Amino acid sequence: MTFNQRQKILAMVAAAVLGLLLVDQWVLTPLVRTWKARSERINQLRTRVTEGRLLLDRETTLRSRWQGMLTNLLPAEPSRAEAQLLTAVERWAAASQVTITSVRPQWRPQEGNLVTLECRVDAAGSLPALVRLLYELERDPMAVKVDALELTARDDTGSQLALGLQVSGLVSNGVATLSRR
Repeated sequence: MTFNQRQKILAMVAAAVLGLLLVDQWVLTPLVRTWKARSERINQLRTRVTEGRLLLDRETTLRSRWQGMLTNLLPAEPSRAEAQLLTAVERWAAASQVTITSVRPQWRPQEGNLVTLECRVDAAGSLPALVRLLYELERDPMAVKVDALELTARDDTGSQLALGLQVSGLVSNGVATLSRR
């Protein structure tokens, strides 16, 4: 084999390697990237379809729960909403046998059409009684939630405790019902 033939073979091998490199970078790598992206998208869509099917299976339960929540919202009229919340606080206190020391309602506008009635409730009693108050509050069907809770001892032994609650109730102002499609 002569020097020129060896050079031609090396040049052809170099050209072939360069061609394979270019094919890899311009054809194979983008195809693999596209394949992986499509596979991920297919997996995401499968997950969404599964979640959608689960929601459809639970549709009647979710709709009935939502309707229950809508019927237990505080009324849009401020005086009626405050009266309803204060009555509920009195009911919870009576069931738990705690002493309510103060109740301070305050209206708070939220994003969009939502309005909440926040209420600061200060109560005193034993630990079991305060736990029962929280139980009664959470068990009540009224659309209220506990935003903040403070618990402090009123005596040296800790048998008498003071409870500070920040409770907020959702007002029916602008809340839409779910319609069937």
